[in-house]
Amino acid sequence: MVAQDDPAATSIGAPARARIAAALAPVDAELARRYPGDPGTRQPVHTVYVPADAFGARTVRDWGRRALDALDAHAPDAGAFAAAVGLPDQAAGEVYDRVRAKLAREPVEDLRVDFEDGYGPRPDDEEDAAALAAARVVAGTAAAGRGTPYAGIRAKCLEAAVRDRGIRTLDLFLTALLRAGGGTLPDGLVLTLPKVTYPEQVGAMAGLLGEFERVHGLPAGRLGFEIQIETTQAVLGADGRATVARMIDAAGGRATGLHYGTFDYSAACGVSAAYQSMDHPVADHAKAVMQVAAAGTGVRLSDGSVNVLPTGDGARVRAAWRRHYGLVRRSLARAFYQGWDMHPGHLPTRYAAVFAFYREGLDAACARLAAYADGGPGAAGAAVLDEPATARALAGHLLRGLDCGALDAAEVTGRTGLGRPELDALAGRRHRHPPGG
Repeated sequence: MVAQDDPAATSIGAPARARIAAALAPVDAELARRYPGDPGTRQPVHTVYVPADAFGARTVRDWGRRALDALDAHAPDAGAFAAAVGLPDQAAGEVYDRVRAKLAREPVEDLRVDFEDGYGPRPDDEEDAAALAAARVVAGTAAAGRGTPYAGIRAKCLEAAVRDRGIRTLDLFLTALLRAGGGTLPDGLVLTLPKVTYPEQVGAMAGLLGEFERVHGLPAGRLGFEIQIETTQAVLGADGRATVARMIDAAGGRATGLHYGTFDYSAACGVSAAYQSMDHPVADHAKAVMQVAAAGTGVRLSDGSVNVLPTGDGARVRAAWRRHYGLVRRSLARAFYQGWDMHPGHLPTRYAAVFAFYREGLDAACARLAAYADGGPGAAGAAVLDEPATARALAGHLLRGLDCGALDAAEVTGRTGLGRPELDALAGRRHRHPPGG
């Protein structure tokens, strides 16, 4: 009986609420398992692919030097670079200086030694030797503090024709890497599974990594991997069902990223070679599916690559730079904060686009986040009515800018009054150690 004189009276009793809680407990657990949120770690702005036979201890240093040489030759000052790529004049000096400093300090954020398309079929003894050599270099540079923040390999896929070769290369690399590290794998190790068509292939990769962990006594889930979305079957299965979410599920918590393969996917859709690009409609469709499937899962997204290389005379280099810069900016606006770079000449425009993107949004993002932090949703005097979800996005924007070097901690804190812990909390970063992270 509800008391007639109680203004705060309720009608649904504790037993009913308990029944609802019990009925929804499996759903609560499923939501927590499938959608854990951001992994709370740095996401690299790019992945550099280097064929295994071209990879060595000096590779990263050489890429940085060649990128700086390209700037010296074709854009020796901020004005020339701004004119070449379309940078706003007011941002040119600061962006240019930061790009040069980045190329000297950390030219590559994520490196993938490629045993797949960039390497091709080789005699078994040659690929064996290359896998072992790659492990030695990755382990040695990591131990010496000269490694990239993220590094690993892309072995051949799990299709029948190359399955045994791909598994052997993966096993050789991981075993040698573990031995070189005295039983410990380096932080930032990343593995890439290409040419995926069925979720069962993802499950098989997860099983292989689980077996490696079991044999060597590693913590379960230590090894994760990226899934390349470069076949039509990866987006839409033969049964008419969307495939990407099923692949994430098949990974059993080991999926760390979804990487779009521009040219394989475009070709599979019948797009003529002249029109295969990251901004083609078939690319946008595939990436939109990837984006929705990965949302909230902690699996990160990477756009594809550009095949127009900034080589040749000055006019050709500047035209290729402008094209690359525009495509990277387009990806960033569409929330693809990572992409592939295939040539040292792409590094200047990768970092110019990334740095300009974060610096152009700095003042507005900081002002909105400061207003939100001061008063919460609908803070008095705020120019924009931001909700918690938008505050999370604003904090994430600033954190990504800090991670790559586009922004400095002092200027963010000075504008917002927030330090790194507060930004992490607002962004929902949990600081867990994801597989492969």
